[in-house]
Formats: sequence, structure tokens, C-alpha cells
Amino acid sequence: MRDYITIKGARENNLKSIDLEFKKNQLVVMTGLSGSGKTSLAFDTIYEEGRRRYVESLSAYARQFLGNMKKPDVDVIEGLSPSISIDQKSTSHNPRSTVGTVTEIYDYIRLLYARVGKPYCPTHHIEIKAQSIQEMTDKVLENDQAKLIILAPIIRSKKGSHSDVIQHLRQEGYTRLRINSEDYELDQDIQLDKNKRYDIDVVIDRVIIKESARSRLYDSLETAARLGEGNVKVIIDGEERLFSENFSCPICGFTIPDLEPRLFSFNAPNGACPTCNGLGFSRKIDPKALIVDSTLSLEGNVFQKFAKTDSIYYREIEQTAIALKIPLDKAFQDLTKKQQDYLLYGTEKDINFKYVSREGKMFHQSKKPYEGVINNLERRYMSTKSKMIRRWIEGMMSDIECETCHGKRLNPEALSVYIDGKNIDDVSRLSVIDLLNFFNQLKLDKQSEEIAQPICKEVKDRLSFLVNVGLDYLTLARASMTLSGGEAQRIRLATQIGSRLTGVLYVLDEPSIGLHQRDNQRLIHSLKEMKNLGNTMIVVEHDTEMILESDLVVDIGPGAGDHGGRLEFIGTPQELIDHGQSYTGKYLRGELKIEVPKERRKHEHGYLSVIGAKQNNLKNLNVDFPIGCLTVVTGVSGSGKSSLVNEVLFKNLANLITRRRENAGLLDKLENYEQFDRIIDIDQSPIGKTPRSNPATYTGVFDHIRDLYASTKESKLRGYDKGRFSFNVKGGRCETCQGDGVIKIEMHFMPDVYVECEECHGKRYNKETLQVKYKGKNIADVLDLRVEEALDFFDKIPKIQRKLETINNVGLGYIKLGQSSTTLSGGEAQRVKLASELYKRITNQSIYILDEPTTGLHTHDIKKLMEVLNDIVDKGATVIIIEHNLDVIKTADYIIDLGPEGGERGGQVLACGSPEDIAEVKDSYTGQYLKGVLKV
Repeated sequence: MRDYITIKGARENNLKSIDLEFKKNQLVVMTGLSGSGKTSLAFDTIYEEGRRRYVESLSAYARQFLGNMKKPDVDVIEGLSPSISIDQKSTSHNPRSTVGTVTEIYDYIRLLYARVGKPYCPTHHIEIKAQSIQEMTDKVLENDQAKLIILAPIIRSKKGSHSDVIQHLRQEGYTRLRINSEDYELDQDIQLDKNKRYDIDVVIDRVIIKESARSRLYDSLETAARLGEGNVKVIIDGEERLFSENFSCPICGFTIPDLEPRLFSFNAPNGACPTCNGLGFSRKIDPKALIVDSTLSLEGNVFQKFAKTDSIYYREIEQTAIALKIPLDKAFQDLTKKQQDYLLYGTEKDINFKYVSREGKMFHQSKKPYEGVINNLERRYMSTKSKMIRRWIEGMMSDIECETCHGKRLNPEALSVYIDGKNIDDVSRLSVIDLLNFFNQLKLDKQSEEIAQPICKEVKDRLSFLVNVGLDYLTLARASMTLSGGEAQRIRLATQIGSRLTGVLYVLDEPSIGLHQRDNQRLIHSLKEMKNLGNTMIVVEHDTEMILESDLVVDIGPGAGDHGGRLEFIGTPQELIDHGQSYTGKYLRGELKIEVPKERRKHEHGYLSVIGAKQNNLKNLNVDFPIGCLTVVTGVSGSGKSSLVNEVLFKNLANLITRRRENAGLLDKLENYEQFDRIIDIDQSPIGKTPRSNPATYTGVFDHIRDLYASTKESKLRGYDKGRFSFNVKGGRCETCQGDGVIKIEMHFMPDVYVECEECHGKRYNKETLQVKYKGKNIADVLDLRVEEALDFFDKIPKIQRKLETINNVGLGYIKLGQSSTTLSGGEAQRVKLASELYKRITNQSIYILDEPTTGLHTHDIKKLMEVLNDIVDKGATVIIIEHNLDVIKTADYIIDLGPEGGERGGQVLACGSPEDIAEVKDSYTGQYLKGVLKV
């Protein structure tokens, strides 16, 4: 078996025929500038070849489902092990997927609840036990010499005269009844009020308890259980007790099926809430999305999204309001809750509707209850076959918490089973660290302990892995689709640690993203643990601590795009510091660095103040963001940064500035928001979900390029206008792929696959359009240019130059103009969005919000990014950044540090002030690390 992985002639993407060799079972960090070729080497070459070889080893039948895999552009790769990729694009968009299901911890907990859980009646809060007749007999015999009455409960709290039941009991030979705790002889005339509720028990036997009466007791209890459908009531010396052969409440009859793992699964019909089918929410019409402006009245058409003022629907609303004496001229928000509900959800009372034509002639009259705006929309949504109508109604819908299970996803039976006072939903909503403590302190009886021990060990091991990768603040109930790329990657990493595989080649893409410096060592320890099992760990990473802790550093460079793709250095971290001439080496030894500003901006323009923020784990926060400054919000993972900035600040500010009706984070009020007229949120969501979207179209530079091609002499001779050079409309595009350049093949149970169009070979346009050239290049050639190449190509066109410069300035000179948005990382998509905003007018009324903009950036690229962001602030704008990177934090004018921990133990403001101020705060983890960076 080879101890080395050897790569010769790697040319994938921008790689310049790289040769390298490194020993297996090491932690190898591949670093370099953004776009230098790290990912091309690690993922597109090493991992893809490992995966391809594995697929080729499968049977022909299995390969037909996976398709043919393209061989990477490399001469030789030797010594490869089976490879597993742990990247950032693996977040599930399935609403049924949770942290618990992804990590398989929830499966173990379901098994635990099925084996040692105790069911309780949700109404009477008594434990529900299934007992055999033998167990009932033994229990009764414990009360030696006591007087015993055995009863069969046949009617529980039901209205009626029950004469047919009583008559049937007479015919069966029974002689006594207890009705509502009073004794009756069956031979007397029993008359019951049909409007009252009754409990009726049949007296089966009366006996003195003693061992010699065991046989008689057994027979009587068996008779009572048969008559009472498994339930038995006994009175021992006047004290009433209940027994049951079923998992059912002996008082109200609440039943629970056999305890099996599937009962606790919200993805199975046995356990899922019947209303939301286990989703925890229902997609319904949201009044906030329906009503654009609640200050409007009915006269002002507050329901303008629903109906125009000349429509029948509007007339029905108007006539309903008149009939119910609802003011037409009063703002909707000032109407009473009852009046609002009448308009939204309809009435039981009949309304006299008169339908009048546009000419004013009445053509129909009817008397019926008013349906209500929301009920009308939901009915039409369910019945319509029109895609257009469905899309229109979907624009007024939101995911609203299920009214039955209140977001718990499970049915009442599953939620009635408890272990140590908690049902399975309670346990799922504990943070990982609190859940680990719960299992460590769990006390069970001896029999249950033996059953639970192996299950609890598996659960605790997996929870410990999540803690070790810095995810102790998550809950098992957290939906996978709400996780960041870094969180999803670390969850997969924890799952792999739990699998304890050996001899595997793992390839990871920046696992430190979204992780506070405090938690970095735990992540590195986890990677080393996997390495020590006998695995090779290849990590694409920029984090300094990760580089210094690695066994081997592979530095790709020197620049990005065509200026990169070369092996700059391979060796130990110390050798890189001592001899490396790459940007990485120079930054590591301090030859290059991001300088700390000599002077911080003063807070001269007041503050944007958040008062009483309570979203998620935020503890009623009051926070001031200085206007006209660069503010960085920091804190450990899960401390509440995204809740404060993205949910509370951004969404409430957007609603106030743009009059949107988005569901925003909870707060009491937002002060001084009037100073802003433009809010720009630059997150890491994709700039598009199809190959049609690319940096050129998103930033708008492609419009100017199409104008240029339409103005050429060849275009004018042929009569081509600007539209001819669009791949989104008929005319100039390739009609085979409809301008995509690729053909989408739906894989049904697998992700869709895109293959190059055979007609245009990925160029998107037809042959006639491609004959029009500018400086020797057609429109497809231009889309294939890298941004830095395009800058030289369009050096005489200022409009195009300006927009390309903004893309280049944010460190994206290496990406292609026509690069599909589906191939861009979250960090790259974020910087494309930032670039598209930079050439717009920046004023002191603009506010920019960024979420970890350093994702995927080398320190040298961060330096460029900070120059851009500081330039925005210098022009008067306010910039707020969520960030963990110390190079960004140390350059801030103002820091808001949240903590002290993640999840429920976070959500508090630890400190506010300049980086120097934060460095002096002993309780702040951020401050502790800043102290070393600032040399305070």
C-alpha cells in the first residue's frame, strides 16, 4: 500500500500542470489567494478523481443511476484512498430535515423513548400503564384483609339516558350499577336525564382480599376488563384505583399505541401531527403579506392586493362592512379585532348582497354569509388549475406555525411520552450542550437503565462531537435549511467523526467559516482526531491558526485566475514562515499586514437605536449603532448576531424604509431610522438559481456590453439591435438550450444535472449572432473573459470599465463575466452583490449590512475588501458587519460584542466600544483575542 499521494500534471481550471507529492494520514492545509486554484486542486482534481474511481468500481446497474463522471484534467494521481467531500453546499432545503435527523441523534432518541419512555395522560397527568390481569391481581392482593369492590367502567362522562345499555346489562344478568358514584340495583326502574353527563360502572364483585381468594379475584378482574374494554376500576377500603390492559387513561380513555420508534418520527404517519403532516407549520395566507399598508381604510382599498375597487370582490367587502356597521373611512389598524376578523375570515351571519353592473343596474341579489378575504384566497388556491393564479396567491402566503402542534411536528400521543419529565420535543429543543448535560444526569430505574445504557452512550458520543466542532448552541429541532454553510459543514464533519472510518481521504472547504476564534482549537482538535484514526485530511483554508496547526501547507498562487494555478510552496508551517515568498508566508511572518487605523471615526451623527430586541435568544436588548461609522457585531457562534442584525435590525428597517410587510424580528421600537432612505443587505445567498444568472447580468455590466455590440458596424448592417445579444429572449440565442448553454436533465430522486448543449457547445448564441465581433471577440468570447481580462479589453469604454473595476476591487478579478451563479461560493456571491452596489450613488442616508464578507477570502483579499468598505464609510454611509475575522474586527470604529455563550446562554450585550475598549473586557472572548492582535 502506498504511503504517499502523488499528483502529476494537474491542469484543471487554472492549474498550471502542477506536480506534488505528500504523505498520507496528515492534516494538509491548501491555501492561497481567492481564485488561485486551491479548490481546483483539492476538490476538482483530488476529490473528483477519488469519487470517479469509486463509481467505476460499482456494477453497471448502479452506474446507470450515477452517470458517467468526467476524468479531471491530470496526467497521474497515485495512492488515492476512497474520498469524502465535506463542503459548504450541502445544506438541505427539505423542511423535514433537522439537525437531529441529519446527525442521526434523533433516531437514537426515538429508540430511547420507545424503550424506556413513560406515557402520561395529557389531560389528567397520570401515568398510563398497560397491566396484565395477573399484575392487577398481584397488586390487589398486596392489600390483605381489605374490603374490595371490582367495577367495570362502561360509560365515561357521556350525555344520555343510556336506557339501551342498562337494559342490555339486565339481560346479561348483572345486578348492580354505580352511576356517578351512587349505587343502583338493576331490578329497579332507573331513569336518567338525557341532557346530563354520567359515569356508569358495573359492579362485578365484592370480596375481602386474601390469598385464598386469588382465583376468584383473577376471574372477576378478567370479567371487568372484558366488559370495560380493558379498563378496570377497584375500590379498596373506600379508595378508588384504576387499572388498564391498554395504554389508555382509565379516566378519560386517552389511548396511545404500542411504543415503537416510528411513533416519535414526524416523517412517518404514525407520529406526525395530522394537521401539518409533521412540518410544524402550514403554508397559509398571511395577513401581513396580504395587507400592504394597514393605515389605509376600506375606502382607500386596504385590500388592494386582493381586489380592485371596481370588482365584485370589493363590492362584497363594502356591503359586508355596511351591514356590520364597520366604518369605511377608518384605518384598518384602528378597527377592532372582531371587525378585522369579520373582513378577513368571514361571518356566520347572512349578508344581503346586491350585484350591480358598471352601468349601475342591479342584475343579481343574494343572501349568504360573507366568505372573508383570507378564506376566499385559500379556497381559490386549492381549487384553481391556473399557475398564474397560484403564483399570485403564493405571494400573500407565509409559513405559519401549526395551530394543532404549535411547531412541535408530532401528534398528541407521541408528545405524551416522557423521560425524566421531558417529552421528545422538550429534549429536541434543548441546546446541544444542555442536552448533553441532561443525558449525563439522567436517572432511570434499574431495568430501564440496562436498556438505555447503550443508546445513551451513542447519543452522548455524537453530542460531544457537535460540541467539539463548535456547535454546542444548536438544537436538534433546528431546521437544516436555516443553517449557514459553515454550520452544515461542521455537522457533516461531526457525523463523520461518529462513523469512525479509517483509511479515508477527507476534503473540507473552509470548515472554520462562522466559527469564533475561541472555538477554533476544538475544531482543529476534531480534525486531528480524525487524522489519528488513520485518515488523510485535506482542508482548503485561510485561517492562520488552522495553517499553523497543520502538518503540511500547500500554497497555491501567486495571484488569482490566470495569475495563479502554480505551486508556490509545500512544506511545514514553520518552513513557510521562514522561507515562503508567497502572500501567505509574508502575512504569517508579519512582512505584510492589515494595519490598525491610527484614528477611529467619531460618532458625530448620532445612533440608530434598537430598543427591546427579543428575537430568538436575544434578551430584551437595547443596542446603539453609530451612524456614519464602520460597526462590527461580534460574539461566539450562536450568541445572537444574526438575530440582532439580520432579523431585527435589517427586516424592521426595511419595513419602515420601503414599507414592506416582511415578518421581522421582535423589538419594541427602532429610533432614528428616518435618517436613512436606502438599505442594502449583502448576504451570501446565491445571485441566481439557474445557469442564466451570472456576474455580468447581476451587476448590470452586460447591458452596456450588449449596447456596444449593437452599435458595431456589422450589427447595423444586419439590423441587429440590443436584444439580439441577449440569451434570455428569442432572436440571437441558441434555441436548443434557450440561451442556457447547458441542457437540464431532471434526475427526480437526485439533484438535476446540467450537460453542455451540443448545438452551441455552451456559447448560448446562434451562429449568426456569434459572427458579430468587437476587437476580434464575439459576445460569447466576452462572457468567457475573466474580469481582469475584460478590464484591459474594454479599456476605451468608461461605462463598462467603471462597473468592471468595482468587481475587481472586491477581489473578484479572477471570475469569468459569464460564470454561472450556481458555481459561485456564498462569499463570491456576496462580493458580486457588493460590487453591484459600489457604482451606485453612496450618501450619508445609505446603510450597508454584510454577513461575514470575509468568507473564502485570503488575508490579502481581506485587505482589499476593507479598503472598499472604508471608502463607502468615508463617503458618509453607515456599514454594519457580522464578523469573526480579527483583521476586520480590529479595523472597526465600533464593536458590539454579544454573548457570553451561544444559544439560550447568549443573547446579551457583553460590551460596546472601540476595539481597544473591547480588549479590556475580561468576560469577552473577542476581547481576549483582540488584546493579542492590538498588542494592548
